Amino acid sequence: QVQLVESGGGLVQPGGSLRLSCAASGSISSIYAMGWYRQAPGKQRELVAGIRSGGSTVYAESVEGRFTISRDNAKNTVYLQMNSLKSEDTAVYYCNHVLPQEEIGRAAMPRQDWGQGTQVTVSS
Repeated sequence: QVQLVESGGGLVQPGGSLRLSCAASGSISSIYAMGWYRQAPGKQRELVAGIRSGGSTVYAESVEGRFTISRDNAKNTVYLQMNSLKSEDTAVYYCNHVLPQEEIGRAAMPRQDWGQGTQVTVSS
């Protein structure tokens, strides 16, 4: 089973940018779709960005035009560039392979294979 380690979070002012990284312990080239999820306090974990093995991407409406997901199969790493950050983007961010039942902008399916996540706080 591939282990995932997220990094790059932090405290940023509204309008600022962050770049998150997700390093996998094994190859991700055969994984059809990777995604970034987030969980705000008191809310369900939701899928906000996804990228297929061919490079096509999909985004939740709440982040469309501000976030960019990318993957480097050679480095077994997935990235999330976050621009024009808003206070409502505050959450713990996780990456994982996207399950077939999951839909963008909807709650993640229950499972155990999550990493520790990385905290993103947008505040002045």
